[in-house]
Amino acid sequence: MAHVSDLIAEDIELYLRTHENKSLLRFITCGSVDDGKSTLIGRLLYESKMLFEDQLAQLEVDSKKVGTQAGDLDFALLVDGLAAEREQGITIDVAYRFFSTDKRKFIVADTPGHEQYTRNMITGASTADVAIILIDARKGVLTQTRRHSYLVSLIGIRHVVLAINKLDMVGYSEEIYNRIDNEYRIFAKEVGLQNIVTILMSALKGDNITELSTNTPWYHGETLMGHLENIQVEDVAEKSEVFRMPVQWVNRPNLDFRGYSGIVVRGSIKPGDPVQVLPSGRRSRVARIVTSDGDLQQVISGQSVTLTLTDEIDISRGDILAAVDSPPSVADRFEATVVWMSDEPMLSGKSYLMKIGARTVMANILSLKYIG
Repeated sequence: MAHVSDLIAEDIELYLRTHENKSLLRFITCGSVDDGKSTLIGRLLYESKMLFEDQLAQLEVDSKKVGTQAGDLDFALLVDGLAAEREQGITIDVAYRFFSTDKRKFIVADTPGHEQYTRNMITGASTADVAIILIDARKGVLTQTRRHSYLVSLIGIRHVVLAINKLDMVGYSEEIYNRIDNEYRIFAKEVGLQNIVTILMSALKGDNITELSTNTPWYHGETLMGHLENIQVEDVAEKSEVFRMPVQWVNRPNLDFRGYSGIVVRGSIKPGDPVQVLPSGRRSRVARIVTSDGDLQQVISGQSVTLTLTDEIDISRGDILAAVDSPPSVADRFEATVVWMSDEPMLSGKSYLMKIGARTVMANILSLKYIG
């Protein structure tokens, strides 16, 4: 029995070690209302075997009670958890879900398609590596499809999956697929989206989600899951050698310790490396890299740590620790493209609260050069 227990323990340890080393991909689903975003995410959770038996049982009950598929499994109910969402059949808030396959880990944000909740879509897109733009094959490219695509380009997402959904409702028509693909690519070029992969599918029926469908023998592209598992997303922060860490918290557990906690957003740092504090411009060196699991000899982009310095410097929440040889610019004026979501118009000469990292400051709008 002891031998069997040891083998089980080894298998569990191997599984955890393999899972820990998988790459993580963050993506969003966006598009117009009723394009099938929530259904797609529910299908991905179902196909990746990330649902427990009690969840499946509850899904069956909910599908019969409030579902929209005539008693069949309504995968959207796995994501649309708010009562108002289920009543109206729309997504209102951003819903984040985690799932994993043998090759990769994923965090997906299901964003609202309704124009009224576009600001929520921006929130979900802000941390995504890939955007899945869903299009209902019956309706084609709509205004909200274009709006979401433009916002995706503004935020800086460069990998787009054009998912032409509900093809089962148009007889799996190759002609409709080609027409939508061509129309979207013409528009995408105008807003600067270039890296586009088109996948046809039915989220409800499961066509081309994890396996190529026999209903579309003329389609020679990838499955959606296959593409998400293998897409290579360039991480600018990891490739850059320029260290940046906004200070989120000045850590003072006792009188003998002063550390500066935050997430390293770019580059790497080691004990002994020089750093510059901005906006003050003061310089020091890293003394320790402290974590809950002990000190580290190096920290890289994406890690949350506490740094201690060799010198006593006045550092506050919102300051930035940066590489001495290439610090960020400090200025009181700058030009920016702003996605404005308030019902009240943005006015020149008016003061606003602006959040930069962990700091909130007053900002004045000097002039508006262009309103789109």
